[in-house]
Amino acid sequence: MTMTSTTKNPTSAREELQELEERRRQAELRGDAAALDALSTDDLRLVGPVGFVIDKKQWLDGYRSGALVVESLTWDEVEVREYGDTAVAIGLQTQEAAYRGAPAAGRFRVTHVAVRRDGRWLLAGLHFSPVAAPPGPPAR
Repeated sequence: MTMTSTTKNPTSAREELQELEERRRQAELRGDAAALDALSTDDLRLVGPVGFVIDKKQWLDGYRSGALVVESLTWDEVEVREYGDTAVAIGLQTQEAAYRGAPAAGRFRVTHVAVRRDGRWLLAGLHFSPVAAPPGPPAR
């Protein structure tokens, strides 16, 4: 995982957020809903790659039920910006996964919003976007 930070104290913020992201990645690979629950705020929202929005319970239920299975997951090209007790990380997530047996693999540009509560970082939001080439010039 490659992370950069644009904070006043980039080392500690980068390290703390890197640890949070690695714990999230490992929990998703294990399908560990309890660990993901502990890493996220109660009001977490996830925006999927085609625009659906789910809450924390729905996200965790995918793992609890076994409907969502993540076989591999990388989190790279990460840039972190910190705003006091809020941080925004934008990175590239590549995954091999299935939801209810249907492929859910892909490369996604993902924005993670984390908040610091009681001295530790928690995920508050995730927004997935498919990676595609920018649009070409307008037709003449």
